[in-house]
Amino acid sequence: MTVDPRAALDRLIAALEAHYNAIVSRRGEDDPAVDDAYDVLADAFEVYDDALGTVHGEATPFYLAEEEDDEDEDDEESDWSGDAEYDDDVDDVEELADETTGSPSR
Repeated sequence: MTVDPRAALDRLIAALEAHYNAIVSRRGEDDPAVDDAYDVLADAFEVYDDALGTVHGEATPFYLAEEEDDEDEDDEESDWSGDAEYDDDVDDVEELADETTGSPSR
């Protein structure tokens, strides 16, 4: 069954708004409403991205991070530096900013 990309986009927008509202009205650090809204948002994004790919052969420039075990998160650093792909993306953004503002590159 192919999902209409427009309907999937509407669902994604609604999920974004619900996620924001859950965060704004958060009741404590571990509010299950925020977790539920996160899950609904992730699902809505995947449906939208899949619908774009199926119907139009296109994709969004975003991806969902893989969930890790809590034990692994404690062992790994959360600092993005050292991630070659991330560092390349930062360099690209900085170069684009320099080109558009006329500032010399580093």
